[in-house]
Amino acid sequence: MRPGLRLRELRMRLGITTRQVEYESRQIATAEGSRDYYISNPWLTKLENSISVPSVKKLVSLSIVYQISFHEMVKIFGIDLEHTAKLQLELRHPQTRLLRLDIENPEEPLTLPVLDRHHLDLEATNLLSRMIRGWEDLPRAALQGLDTRRNQYGFIGFHDYTLSPLLRPGTFVQIDPHLRKIRTSRHRAEFERPIYFLELRDRYACGWCEIRDRELTLIPHPLSPCHIRSFQFPDEIEVVGQVTAVAIRLLDAPQDQDSLAVRYDAEVPSGSQK
Repeated sequence: MRPGLRLRELRMRLGITTRQVEYESRQIATAEGSRDYYISNPWLTKLENSISVPSVKKLVSLSIVYQISFHEMVKIFGIDLEHTAKLQLELRHPQTRLLRLDIENPEEPLTLPVLDRHHLDLEATNLLSRMIRGWEDLPRAALQGLDTRRNQYGFIGFHDYTLSPLLRPGTFVQIDPHLRKIRTSRHRAEFERPIYFLELRDRYACGWCEIRDRELTLIPHPLSPCHIRSFQFPDEIEVVGQVTAVAIRLLDAPQDQDSLAVRYDAEVPSGSQK
C-alpha cells in the first residue's frame, strides 16, 4: 500500500481528523522547541495523497500521534531498521568494538544474530552485530540476564594478542562502565589484576593499565607478542570500564598453518620477539 494511504488508514482507525493531528503535533513541536515537529492540516492532506517522504522529526510526530513505534512508522516508507542492521554486516571494520545490546519492549520478539566464523572477518576486535551469519527471532526478555542497563559488552579480535594467553583472541568480555578509575592495588594472580576496556581515537583496546603523570600505559601479558603502549590521558584514550566477566575460546578454529604463520608475522610489532 502506498505510504500516504497507509497513513490515512492509521488516522481513520484512530478516528481523528487531520486538524486533530495538526493540533497534537503543535503540542509536540512546542514541547520539543522546534517547529520541525509541526504538521499542518494542508501538509498532511497532501502527504496522504502523494508519495513524499517526511523529515525525521515529522515522522517522530506522526508515530506519537498515531500511537505506533518509530520503527513501524519508518517501515511504512520502506525503511526496515532490522534490515539496515543486517546491511552493517557488509561493512567489515578491522577495529575493536563495543557490543550494542539495548533491550526495549521485553515482550516483543527480537531478531538476534547467529555467529558464523567462516563468513565473517573475525580478525579484529569488533561489535557483535558485525560477526553473524544470520538472524533469528527470540523473546527480548531472553536477554535480560545480560544486564545491558548496567554493563556493556565487547569482543577481542582474532588479531588482538594484547592479553593472550590470559584473554585469547575471540574472547567476549563484560564491561562495567561505572568502574572507570584505574586501580593500582596489589594482586596475587593474573585474574586479580584489573583489566580495562579502552577507547582510543580510532579504535578500542583491552588490557592492563597504569597511570602516571597524565600518561596511561597499556600493558600486555608477559607472553604476548605485543609491546607496551603509552597514551596521553585523557586526551588520547578514554576508559570505557573495567572488565568484570569473560567468555573465552578454548580451541582455535582449524586453519591453514602457512596462512596462520603469515598472519602472525604481520601482527607482531617491530622489535618484539616471535
